[in-house]
Amino acid sequence: MDLMVEASPRRIFANAHTYHINSISVNSDHETYLSADDLRINLWNLEITDRSFNIVDIKPANMEELTEVITAAEFHPHQCNVFVYSSSKGTIRLCDMRDSALCDRHSKFFEEPEDPSSRSFFSEIISSISDVKFSHSGRYMMTRDYLSVKVWDLNMENRPVETYQVHEYLRSKLCSLYENDCIFDKFECCWNGPDSAIMTGSYNNFFRMFDRSTRRDITLEASRESSKPRAILKPRKVCTGGKRKKDEISVDSLDFNKKILHTAWHPKENIIAVAATNNLYIFQDKVN
Repeated sequence: MDLMVEASPRRIFANAHTYHINSISVNSDHETYLSADDLRINLWNLEITDRSFNIVDIKPANMEELTEVITAAEFHPHQCNVFVYSSSKGTIRLCDMRDSALCDRHSKFFEEPEDPSSRSFFSEIISSISDVKFSHSGRYMMTRDYLSVKVWDLNMENRPVETYQVHEYLRSKLCSLYENDCIFDKFECCWNGPDSAIMTGSYNNFFRMFDRSTRRDITLEASRESSKPRAILKPRKVCTGGKRKKDEISVDSLDFNKKILHTAWHPKENIIAVAATNNLYIFQDKVN
């Protein structure tokens, strides 16, 4: 007999968003939380369901003048007055609610200068940030765009301190990914408990993990075969051209309908959760 889990809402917070909500983040004060859509970020009290405060509004008077949208937002893990939000233009704004009630002006503005030599038709699309996450320590934040993960020091706004390529082999396939709309997929990213490693998803039910100190990375696959009890995940490799080894998969045979957009890492244990299509996989570090 299968165990059925059913959730019922305890509270419904309504009538504050016109567009799809892309982010919810509970504040470290445990009294408030924020919700963000394409154009606005609202601040809620957990005890009050029928009203919220608008803290960011980027909607122009004339919608034809709209040049970017909000893609993700999160509260700082320790400073309850600080939050960040990312945009479709690849920028991140850090705001301090002590400055003003409406955070139209940011305290910090994070952006990596674009290399003019690598500019293409797809540059703006692939630079759009799909997720932003503070490290548990609160010193860094991580952003995910279409091809990479970047780690930023909150004290350095002009460029990231670390950049990890997630699936650089797809750069040559951006045309077909644009035609099948995959280029608009929104991948999430997450930190492990000590902030020493990061994880994010890819296609073909692959997910990637990066060790920040050794710079080593690994590609793993979430599949029914690998989810058998006590089965050990084997590293996967994508072959971009030339002769393919036996255990490698060709970039041309990747399944773009199988994608891992959502990942989570336990805050204290080496346990990860990976959502692949309609399946949830939970893996833990090898136990002797």
